[in-house]
Amino acid sequence: MNRHAVKKGDRRVRRSVFSVNDFLLLLASVAFCVALIWLIRILPPDIDIEVNELSIRATWLLVILISAVDLVIFSLHKKLTLEAPTRRILDAAARIGKGDFSVRIKPFHKKYFKNEFDVIIEDLNSMAAELTGVETMKKDFIANVSHELKTPLAVISNYVTLLQTTEPDAEKQAEYTKAIADATRRLNMLISNILKLNKLESQQIFPENDVFDLGEQLCEALLGFDHRMEEKQQELQVDLEEDVVIHGDEELLMHIWDNLISNAVKFTPEGGTLTVSLKKGKKYAIVKVADNGCGMTKEEQSHIFEKFYQSDNSHSVQGNGLGLSLVKRIVDVSGGIIDVESEPGQGSVFTVRLPLEP
Repeated sequence: MNRHAVKKGDRRVRRSVFSVNDFLLLLASVAFCVALIWLIRILPPDIDIEVNELSIRATWLLVILISAVDLVIFSLHKKLTLEAPTRRILDAAARIGKGDFSVRIKPFHKKYFKNEFDVIIEDLNSMAAELTGVETMKKDFIANVSHELKTPLAVISNYVTLLQTTEPDAEKQAEYTKAIADATRRLNMLISNILKLNKLESQQIFPENDVFDLGEQLCEALLGFDHRMEEKQQELQVDLEEDVVIHGDEELLMHIWDNLISNAVKFTPEGGTLTVSLKKGKKYAIVKVADNGCGMTKEEQSHIFEKFYQSDNSHSVQGNGLGLSLVKRIVDVSGGIIDVESEPGQGSVFTVRLPLEP
């Protein structure tokens, strides 16, 4: 392998392990030349080298000695620089293959002397750390899904039992059936979000390239929350720029607005204010959904798009912690950007930037 190609292939390599072979060959050649010169110098000037049997034997003996020393040096070098790291890497890879993601390998050299093996070790450690995180997320996901499924199922079971074992009046019966319907709706939304998120993460959903007016879609989304905002006597402020046409998956993007507006209504107190705005930039359509609710800390903002994450404030309202994860994934596959600005007690502003061109 060409050592220059290795260095160009990965700039993290500071000293290629393959360059040492050339150095050893050079060392052996120099040593051989020096030895021959030394041999010739010690021979008497009146002795003919070509016919002198003693000098020929001495020369061959010296060549064999130099070759033996060179072989010993090369063998030691190979054992220390090739075999040792290879064994450690193979052992770690075998343990990772068996499911032990706690494996970490200590690099052989410091930062400014890294060779290809150190880079492989660095990447292997990163892979093991990533797999550890994935395994933890998988376990947490299963635990959270189980918990989220239990809650609405328990509600449905309890109220169905009450309907079967008691004779409630019309008011109580309406209360029980409403609770069952709400729990069923919550269960359906949870399963729907899980399926959509799974398909998006496994790249089983390919966004369509629809052309539509984003302002009209936002108006349609807001209409679906009129009743809930009226119940909480919330004020809605709308500032939508006209003729903002984008290329994207209309059905997928609707999930973004449904989730963001739903959260804004949910966390805004009675009599509070919601704001939805749309502006057209040079490359992006910029949508802001703001509320004056409880807000979030910096720590909560750093986790808000994680699956099943719910802040301390969100536990007081119904939710399953999947809505914003779904929003983030849809924005990503649409080539957009989403961020949040928030202060505790001062509300939150979610900003979505979607490309105007496909």
